[in-house]
Amino acid sequence: MDASNQNVFETLIRVLTESMFKHLRKWVITRFFGHSRQRARLVSKDGRCNIEFGNVEAQSRFIFFVDIWTTVLDLKWRYKMTIFITAFLGSWFFFGLLWYAVAYIHKDLPEFHPSANHTPCVENINGLTSAFLFSLETQVTIGYGFRCVTEQCATAIFLLIFQSILGVMINSFMCGAILAKISRPKKRAKTIMFSKNAVISKRGGKLCLLIRVANLRKSLLIGSHIYGKLLKTTVTPEGETIILDQTNINFVVDAGNENLFFISPLTIYHVIDHHSPFFHMAAETLLQQDFELVVFLDGTVESTSATCQVRTSYVPEEVLWGYRFAPIVSKTKEGKYRVDFHNFSKTVEVETPHCAMCLYNEKDARARMKRGYDNPSFILSEVNETDDTKM
Repeated sequence: MDASNQNVFETLIRVLTESMFKHLRKWVITRFFGHSRQRARLVSKDGRCNIEFGNVEAQSRFIFFVDIWTTVLDLKWRYKMTIFITAFLGSWFFFGLLWYAVAYIHKDLPEFHPSANHTPCVENINGLTSAFLFSLETQVTIGYGFRCVTEQCATAIFLLIFQSILGVMINSFMCGAILAKISRPKKRAKTIMFSKNAVISKRGGKLCLLIRVANLRKSLLIGSHIYGKLLKTTVTPEGETIILDQTNINFVVDAGNENLFFISPLTIYHVIDHHSPFFHMAAETLLQQDFELVVFLDGTVESTSATCQVRTSYVPEEVLWGYRFAPIVSKTKEGKYRVDFHNFSKTVEVETPHCAMCLYNEKDARARMKRGYDNPSFILSEVNETDDTKM
């Protein structure tokens, strides 16, 4: 083997070894340290916020009852259904006791042996069970016709009016809360998908961070707006440590980031320039960073005109440097556009500068050479002018 072939062989071995160790290091960090980072993230992949409030004063907890409507809407379904059943059963039983008390005070019960010409306040109440049934029939307006209020007692008439009004209020509140819970725009957000990973590669000659987002429904999100926040721990020049310090991340598509035409999957990107917090990061140091990129998508649901927000987040292990997304949209023979979600989060490795600073330094160097700056072959020689006008 001559010297040239040996050098090529050694170079090939070195490149393969570096590539193997690069992928091995990435796998080890993702395998053994990725889960701990994901457990500590502020926003989960499905948009839920991982935050806990501690040492809240007991008086402050009563503030939630001031806005009882929002509190009930935010409850989980098991708690909401428990309140729903308890509200109805409790009101029926409570008024059943009141109807039994009316019958007991007026001596309408069989144990008092009323006379034949005795007119009870409520017909056919013989005990607590029948009082409960009458309360149920009154509040839900069933009206079987077997038990009824007579004009004998003003107390019974007042109680009938009070229970009817309160029953309508309970029914309206609880049924409205369940209907609002079902129709909340939060459920519309479940049909918005973000790519599993974010990628960093060149786009339009610039180094960009790209994320793919898709709408699984054919109905649009009107006035959609997408933006991001970079969360990381920073130390101010005064020495103050700020946990979860937020930095704005601007995302755009080719047509801008306002009023997106969100009918097909879009690839949004953030240009990594001198003002970007990713500018001083590199491919070799990305996994050593401690940050969380939270992406927001705000829009108005076309069918209900309600606003909704979709959230997701990316940690360093979920940001792939030197990759781009695989094509996802194609055109069929029938002239329709087909979206293949099998390639939605699929990435393809591409040639990418290992840092944004290197890319911009290279561009600046090329621009200077075109303008003639720093040209080593350019030599300035002095020329002595002669006066040829003498006679």
